[in-house]
This record gives sequence, C-alpha cells and structure tokens, in this order.
Amino acid sequence: MAPKSAQASKAPASSGTASKAPAASKAPAKAAKTAAPKAEGADKKKKKSKRTESYSSYIYKVLKQVHPDTGISNKAMSILNSFVADIFERIATEASKLAVYNNRSTISSREIQTAVRLILPGELSKHAISEGTKSVTKFSSAGK
Repeated sequence: MAPKSAQASKAPASSGTASKAPAASKAPAKAAKTAAPKAEGADKKKKKSKRTESYSSYIYKVLKQVHPDTGISNKAMSILNSFVADIFERIATEASKLAVYNNRSTISSREIQTAVRLILPGELSKHAISEGTKSVTKFSSAGK
C-alpha cells in the first residue's frame, strides 16, 4: 500500500504545483503582455495577413447547382482553382492587349468578349459568350 499512497501523494503534489504554476504564470503573463504586446501582436498579424485568394467557394457553389449530391476532393479543387486562375489570367492579358491596340485605357465587356473569342476554341467560345452576354444583361437591368 505504500507505493499507492506514494503515488497518491505525488499526484496531488504535482497537481498542486500545476495549480500554482498557472497562478504564478498569470502574474508574469500580465507583465509580459504589458511589456511586449508588439511581439505577440506581430505574430498574430502575420498569420492574419497571410490570406490566399481562391475560387474554391464559387466552384463548390456551381458544383452543387449542377450535381447537388456530388462532392469534390481537395486535390481536385486545387486543380480546378489553378485552371480558373489560369483562364482568368489569359483572358485578362488578351483583353489588356486589345485595349492597348485600340488606344483605350479601360477594359470593357467588348474587350473581354473578343478575348474569349480568341482564347477559347469553337463551341466553348460560343457558350461562354452567350453566358457572359446573359450575365451583363442581367447586371445592367438590375442596376436600373
């Protein structure tokens, strides 16, 4: 029974010191917070400032509209996100070139439409233009 009582006496002692340790650490923690709030705040700000933009939420919403009971893996979402970003960059670059060629400082829906015609092949281009025209019409009528 001596070993059990020794273990029992050790457990409260360690829990007693554990309860004292937070109490003792609370006072220095308050002093540490007042002494160096910039160091802790800087770490938190670094974590907050590291935001990565992604099309994942939009891809997921479209997936659920098309196939409500289908999921998508993280790797597939990453691939689709890269694909959308790449297509966006290609269209934006081509629309920018078209604006420069025509001595314009603004990219309008006309430049986007022409860029889509140049970049996307055949039937895909026609569908994209019809969807884009529908979206611009809906946006214009909602603004009035």
